[in-house]
Formats: sequence, C-alpha cells, structure tokens
Amino acid sequence: MNHNAAIGVFDSGIGGLTVAREIARELPGETLIYLGDTARLPYGSKSAETVIKYAVRNVSFLAKSQLKAIVVACNTVSSVALPALREIVSVPVLGVIEPGARAAVAATRSGIIGVIGQPGTIRSGRYESAILQVASAARIYSRPTPLLVPLAEEGWVGTEVARLVLKEYLTPLVEKGIDTLVLGCTHYPLFKEQLNALFATEHPRDIVLVDSAVSIAVELRKLLTSQDLLADAQPPSHRFFATDSTETFARVGRNFWGEDFPQVLHVDL
Repeated sequence: MNHNAAIGVFDSGIGGLTVAREIARELPGETLIYLGDTARLPYGSKSAETVIKYAVRNVSFLAKSQLKAIVVACNTVSSVALPALREIVSVPVLGVIEPGARAAVAATRSGIIGVIGQPGTIRSGRYESAILQVASAARIYSRPTPLLVPLAEEGWVGTEVARLVLKEYLTPLVEKGIDTLVLGCTHYPLFKEQLNALFATEHPRDIVLVDSAVSIAVELRKLLTSQDLLADAQPPSHRFFATDSTETFARVGRNFWGEDFPQVLHVDL
C-alpha cells in the first residue's frame, strides 16, 4: 500500500471537522480527504437502514481516491454501519465510539459516566455496550441532545440560546452524579467552553469531557505506525467536499478548523 495515500474522513455534516482537525494535529504529514454529507444532515434522526445507505454512498465516493484508511467521524454511522462499510473496502475503517468509550473509562473516578449524542446514537446503545465491555461495573446515563447539531451548524455556539439548551439537557445527567461526560457527536466539542462554564456555575463539580476526536486520532496513529504506513515527509494536500452549500460549509468550517481552512468543493451523491 502507498505510504502517501490519503486518509478518508466523512461525517453527516461539518461536525466531523473536529475529528479531521485532531488527525491533522496528531499526524501533520498525512493528507486528508473529507466529505461532509450536509445535504442529508442530520443522520441522528434517521433509521439505521437509511444511515447505512448514506454511509455506503459516502465511502464509495471516498474510495475513488487512493486511501490507506477511512475514519468514520460520525457517531451515528459508527453505531450502526461499520460492518457494512468494512465489506465494501479493503482498507481499515475506524469508528469513533470504541476509542471514546475507552477514554471515558480511563477518565472516570466514580464509574458514573454520562453520554450525550444524537437520537440514533443513543438509541443504538453502542456507547453503553462499549463502556461496559471495558468496565462492567460502570453506571451509564445517556441522553439524546438533538438541538446541539443545528446550533453548531448555524454558528450559534457561545450564545445564550445554546447555554439554555445545554442547561436543559445536562441538568438531569449532573443530578445523577456523573463525573465524566462523553461528547457522543462530533459537533459537540465546539460546546466545551460553555459546558465547562455551566458545570462551574450551575453545577459546581469537576466533570471531565471526553472528546472522541482526540482518541480516534491517537488510535489512527497507532494503526498506521503498526502497519508501517506513516506518510513520508511531505506537505499534505487536503481536499474537502460537501453535498450542499460549499459557502456555508466553508464559513462554519472555519470555527472547527481555523482560518487556514482549505477550499471546499461540491459533490452530488
């Protein structure tokens, strides 16, 4: 396999850029090809069959380029579609749930863990099962938090509206005594600052936020190292695609990636 082949990354929208950014930080020499299926966002409210169909289309598009790994930067897809995706490509396909679950177990002090995510992710129960495989005595409290995705996609992070939504969603979990919170959607790391402020003011408690983007980037490095697939020293040539408005994707994408966000191209799937 070509050492300098790209890493494919896809998500239902812009949120997966949190994963792509962590990969770029962990593996600065690797070229990324990112696809945001913004025309079909959100995946979290759709049936498992529909999610699998969309995910197969996304991977089929990415596989037109020379790849050495695919990272599924969508918790909903990771919860229902990994087996189907691994059947259609020969390169490794990594999901975000297992790395996030292992990080949560490593972070918790009491074994009481909260999980927030899109309805499809929470409904699948995959985070619960992944956490319990590592720590069978853990107590897990999950809650769907669907409004956070449109808030992030519209650039409403940091607003009073976002604060009130977060408070409404998180208060029941904090009252359960969680000391660790899994951000079970790639959009949610954008709310870290507001979450920490909420916990400090409304619920004075030290709650660790688990961002699976960090965990999956470390896991990807280990995989590429073990298979001797790290890229040679050369500048990466990232490519970004969206299935809906590229202007909106680029504008909001800078909040995830930074001001050096590359050009976004449109693709019709």
